[in-house]
Amino acid sequence: MPEPAGPARSAPLVGGDAEPTLAALSSPGRRAWSFPELDVDPVALPSEAADRPPPLPEVSERDLVAHFTRLGHRTFAVDLGAYPLGSCTMKYNPKVCDWAAESAGFRDLHPALPAPLAQGALEVLLEAEAILCELTGMARATFQPPAGAAGELTGLLIMRAYHEAAGRRRSTVVIPDSAHGTNPASVSLAGFRTLQVKSDERGMVSPDALRAVVDEDTVGLMLTNPNTLGLFEQDIVELAGIVHDVDGLLYYDGANLNAILGVARPGDMGFDIVHSNLHKTFATPHGGGGPGAGPVAVTGRLTRFLPGPLPVRDGEGIRWEMPEASIGRLHGNHGNFLVVLRALTYMLALGGPGLRRVAERSVLNARYLAHRLTGAYEIPFPAPCMHEFVASAAALKRATGVRAMDVAKALLDRGIHAPTMYFPLVVEEALMIEPTETESPETVDALADALAEIARIAAEDPGLVQGAPHSTPVSRPDDAEAARNPILTWDDA
Repeated sequence: MPEPAGPARSAPLVGGDAEPTLAALSSPGRRAWSFPELDVDPVALPSEAADRPPPLPEVSERDLVAHFTRLGHRTFAVDLGAYPLGSCTMKYNPKVCDWAAESAGFRDLHPALPAPLAQGALEVLLEAEAILCELTGMARATFQPPAGAAGELTGLLIMRAYHEAAGRRRSTVVIPDSAHGTNPASVSLAGFRTLQVKSDERGMVSPDALRAVVDEDTVGLMLTNPNTLGLFEQDIVELAGIVHDVDGLLYYDGANLNAILGVARPGDMGFDIVHSNLHKTFATPHGGGGPGAGPVAVTGRLTRFLPGPLPVRDGEGIRWEMPEASIGRLHGNHGNFLVVLRALTYMLALGGPGLRRVAERSVLNARYLAHRLTGAYEIPFPAPCMHEFVASAAALKRATGVRAMDVAKALLDRGIHAPTMYFPLVVEEALMIEPTETESPETVDALADALAEIARIAAEDPGLVQGAPHSTPVSRPDDAEAARNPILTWDDA
């Protein structure tokens, strides 16, 4: 390693509010690498390249590692504290799942290996599929969709294939007004038209409202239960009957599956297609750009439309087989396999009773937290919530000018990640909160205390909350500036 050249820094960087860029740390002649001795004939560079080296930062290994380590210390994660994002199930990820995924026998498999050389991996897929089907009440599943939105598209394409096989060309997919934003986007991508059904005063889909929009052009209904407001759709069997009466299909958005594990099954409610977010419900890495998995499971009458090939067990082992009327592939290979392996490890570690306790404790934590916040914030739909609930800062805004965004920013000063804000759109100044089952009573109490304290301070000194956060390296960046004027390279600034 060559000796660093250039002027030495007058003082080491330890923390501070403004982390310099690599360009600012650059000093001519410094390197974080060294080439091995050349063992091939040299080739002359084009003259323009030789005359003008690329303007890259020149930084020592020490400064480079310190720079990214300091940035890493500013990143919030589920390993550091509460991450109560509603609708996302940001739970603690047990390290035993990572231990399993790091096994070289699985980690180093090439995805194009023929089935006889990948029997262990195929066994993982079949075992995970069997558990998922038992939990959801479905017959078979595919692991090809690499995340939830891809699972939505898969379900919609299966709906299309089902209707086309019956000689029908339908165009309308019904979704509730509280649906996830990906639902209408997926509907459009699949070539269908979205028809919205409004929630009633309970925050649920009314059978009468659904009956008024369902007809012979209805492809199906996209719904999650509990719904996006954290409420269990009490009329789900009747809703399913309304859709099935016109031979439509019910698609279950698995974002909220965490609330019903081992307690209720979508298949028993009348759903035909279920996608599951393994990277949420089954505690694999979620967020930060990590891989996801959105397997789709279906009832027996729809298995022939599943993406393929699917693993099938026969007398000689496990082989691949394409369903007879498959919609084709949804992924270059067979999904994000190591995420499936992590999820299977989680399922096996907990077992059936443990998975049921996941649901019970997530619901208990959410209901306790909602009770603690009653009075400090509005709870627009007071029916007992499931694993999450929506609070509103609308009254706080009217009385003090403090908005949901201000409350979320103030939480950062208390070491707690902000909940989901301004969603679902049917609630003004929404704060959507899901504590999950992995947070202790002490953490849930700390979250309740922090939110109550923020409401109290807002009433006494609104400006203090409106100016939050006060202790983070960056306070209030322009939320839209990065999208409107992106800086794509370090030397554009």
